[in-house]
Amino acid sequence: MTTLILGMLIFIGVHSLRIVADGWRGSVVARLGEHKFKGLYSLAAAVGFGLIVWGFGQARQAPVALWARPAWGPHAGAALMLPAFILIVGPYLGRSHINVALRHPMLCGTILFGIAHLLANNLLADLILFGGFAAWAAIDLVSALARDRRNGRVMPPPVTSHTVRQIAVGTAVWAAFGIYLHRLMFGVAPFGI
Repeated sequence: MTTLILGMLIFIGVHSLRIVADGWRGSVVARLGEHKFKGLYSLAAAVGFGLIVWGFGQARQAPVALWARPAWGPHAGAALMLPAFILIVGPYLGRSHINVALRHPMLCGTILFGIAHLLANNLLADLILFGGFAAWAAIDLVSALARDRRNGRVMPPPVTSHTVRQIAVGTAVWAAFGIYLHRLMFGVAPFGI
């Protein structure tokens, strides 16, 4: 469990610099340059992610159940992942109505991702991993929206074709994970097939 927690602290810590130390982050970027900063940032995030994967695998070897998982939980979780995927792919697919309305769709999708996985799972490791990501994303969303207000960020007008593309791509990714990739990568078939 220690490796999982350490990985979460590193990964989420790196991704929380704008929340807790935006001024310091800006001064480091100015001193190092954006490319060097992004390289170090990516390296730290990769180390954290690697520790998360390793630690989660270790923690699942000695499972600690925290609550009785409802029979409908996995089905609700799989269904909730559809809007989660549509939101998570959003920032890469242009000015959709969804992206413009939510401003930070990936953070919203990460919250749904965490909740969906907590509906389907009931172990301590799941709570640390998925609950940790959902809680961090909620805090980061509040911080990002406040930063947008402070900076007077104005969203560009949405484009309908971008909205259609986002929904189509998100749905395709959801189906691919539900039918094949999740089972291949994690040994669990969310759709039961």
